[in-house]
Amino acid sequence: MSENIFDTAQIPAFESYVFDLDGTIYLGETLLPGVQHLIETLRERARRVVFCSNNPTKRPDEYADKLTRLGLPTPVQDVYTSLAATVSWIRSHMPTAQVFPIGEQPLTDALRSAGITLCDDPERIDLVVSSYDRTFDYRKLQIAFDALWFHKRARLVTTNPDRFCPFPGGRGEPDAACITAAITAGTQVDCEAVFGKPSKDLLEIISAESGLNPATSVMVGDRLSTDVVFARNTGMSSALVLTGETNRAMLSAAPSGQRPDFVLDRIDHLLDDDFVRN
Repeated sequence: MSENIFDTAQIPAFESYVFDLDGTIYLGETLLPGVQHLIETLRERARRVVFCSNNPTKRPDEYADKLTRLGLPTPVQDVYTSLAATVSWIRSHMPTAQVFPIGEQPLTDALRSAGITLCDDPERIDLVVSSYDRTFDYRKLQIAFDALWFHKRARLVTTNPDRFCPFPGGRGEPDAACITAAITAGTQVDCEAVFGKPSKDLLEIISAESGLNPATSVMVGDRLSTDVVFARNTGMSSALVLTGETNRAMLSAAPSGQRPDFVLDRIDHLLDDDFVRN
């Protein structure tokens, strides 16, 4: 174990807390142990609390509604997703691009709302956006293949790098990385940009809208390659909670660049006065 991982009793108080959702705050429709106590306590102490998810299948207002329904009243402005970073990048780097989104309705809606032109004609597509898509089929793969390989005019990006979305009981659903792998395997075209955690673009959006200072903030999540690396890439502290994807065996085998500052068996151990709470 890396020596930069401290005992939970040594965790300092931060000004801002950025929380992953799936596997960190809840699984399915159930809050994980200690979550409600932690969030309520942080808010009572006037700490900034925001939520950040790589899942592009739900709008921020849907996440806010879910958190509220589960007992954590949350305004929509405190929720950030990979969709925001994706749309922001396209508007900044390819504002006139004709875009073929491989994803679900929230991705399509977000692109349209931003005034981005959508297209499924391979001869005119400038950008293919790969995402979590439970309607992925051979037609979509063929369009991406033609635009990227046959016509050699399009570029490829993805909303998020996750391999799967965790479910209760240890199950999971294939996520955006699986769709991207199918596209790159056939076209041999590299995915040139990945949005969501661990991309810096997402933190820039959060900081601009919330005033969050990375130097006084902690990223709390269950994944080494996204949550922990996101913190390292952006200058935040990192806290890994062992209630989602990562277990201690995976943590022990992790490369130095994915080692968190703190490791928590349950999320309310973030509170220095509660670290022995059962």
